[in-house]
Amino acid sequence: MPPFLTTMAGRMSGVARGFSTAQKTLVVIGLAVLVLGGVALVSWLGKPTYSPLFSALAPADANAIVTQLKTDNVPYQLANGGSTIMVPDANVYDERLKAASAGLPAAKTAGYSLLDTMGVTSSEFQQSVTYKRAMEGELAQTIMAMDGVSTASVKLAVPEKTVFTSTKEDPTASVFVETTPGTTLTDDQVNAIVHLTSSAVPGLKPANVSVVDSAGAVLSSAGAGSASGDKAAQAYEQRVSASVQAMLDKVVGPGNATVSLQATMDNSTTDRVKESFASPSGAPALNESTSSEKSTGGTGSGTGVLGPDNIAVPTGAAGAGNSSEATKTTKNNAVDKTTENTVIPAGTVQRQSLSVAVDTAAAAKVDAATLRDMVSTAAGINARRGDTVSMKVVPFSTAQADAAKAAIDAAKAEAGAAATAKTWRNIMFGALALLVLLVGVVLYARKNRRQVRELVDLGEQNPPMVTSSPLPVAPAPETTALPAIPAPVALPMAETSDSDTKRASLEALAGADPEKTAGLLRSLMDDRAGV
Repeated sequence: MPPFLTTMAGRMSGVARGFSTAQKTLVVIGLAVLVLGGVALVSWLGKPTYSPLFSALAPADANAIVTQLKTDNVPYQLANGGSTIMVPDANVYDERLKAASAGLPAAKTAGYSLLDTMGVTSSEFQQSVTYKRAMEGELAQTIMAMDGVSTASVKLAVPEKTVFTSTKEDPTASVFVETTPGTTLTDDQVNAIVHLTSSAVPGLKPANVSVVDSAGAVLSSAGAGSASGDKAAQAYEQRVSASVQAMLDKVVGPGNATVSLQATMDNSTTDRVKESFASPSGAPALNESTSSEKSTGGTGSGTGVLGPDNIAVPTGAAGAGNSSEATKTTKNNAVDKTTENTVIPAGTVQRQSLSVAVDTAAAAKVDAATLRDMVSTAAGINARRGDTVSMKVVPFSTAQADAAKAAIDAAKAEAGAAATAKTWRNIMFGALALLVLLVGVVLYARKNRRQVRELVDLGEQNPPMVTSSPLPVAPAPETTALPAIPAPVALPMAETSDSDTKRASLEALAGADPEKTAGLLRSLMDDRAGV
């Protein structure tokens, strides 16, 4: 082993031997966490990333594709209840091409591809049915491309062409949709499906398209639109009530007025045809013919006044001859003809009743007549239609507001008390932790000082006696005689050799670890200075 590695290993083993039991435990735990984290990171980095190969698959198609993946030894994952197959990113395009070459996934609804297999010997009925099936398949595939739609089916009812316009019927269509779990189609999406279907079929009106979901709910009924009568009335009431309420909140203040609207709507669709004729002024006639007739009569005796027996009574004078002339003119003038075809959709408001209540305190600050006119205008009240407006000034009950205020005050007080208790509890915990920390520091300091002093004993506890001069002895009292203090005895040679041995140990320690020796000497000097 190289020298530097041996030296490093020795240093590390020395450092490890100097650790306490708690430090060694922490080191072992840290090393285990690092090893487990490294293994998890390597495992995660080595795991391939999966991407969807196909989604919204039928069970039969999913089974066939999974069988192909098993044959190719390609790992895969199933999601969304088995309708989505995911494979590693590196295999997505290869497996997709292989599935396409095998005709997978099979088309749920065939579109215009049905016309490719039609022969020239097909009958007219077969051609008509195949064309209708192709249109249904294309519409279904287009609807399934919308967000939230997993499956769609379109059925067209196209009547046969006839030369009799009086018996002509309009085509109709029904659309079945199945949404993804947790998804609900909005009114805009339903309207998009209706208009998409109606625009693709000649002569199909949006009112003749019905949309039904997998739960059996009618999203759009023929003749009623995408919303039923109750939903349309409810949407209208909410919209108008919100508009009136917003105006009242700005005039009398929030919470000082309430609005209630009841609307009656016509849920039937009306197709009205109106023809009117008018003669344009100053326009020339289309054609004009004039005929004149003139006749002249001769004299005769048979003329006169008829008598009672139906015999002419002679007047006694010869009658003069008679002549007549008649002129007849025929003109064919131009006439303007106007034909109006009006389609009245469902959801027309027939009548609405608006009720408004204003608080007495707030109504005293505004004019009641002005406020009534503003409310009527904002709600679109039409008196000729039979609309009514009822506005009353009444004192509002404050019980609910008082209860809410009391509840809020109680909640605030409770929250304040809880916050105060939590603050004191934190202070107590902090003080206790600080006290425990201080006690631990003091105990550790005392133990460390004791250990330092026990490492090298220089003989300060049993110092050698001074042999140079005896201690002075105080004079004894006159009444008591004490014997003289004997002279001190010199220390034996064994003590001197012990001190030399300790001094030699201290010098060896200073040579091995000067910093530690300096710390020991400082602590001894501090102890003696304190004494």
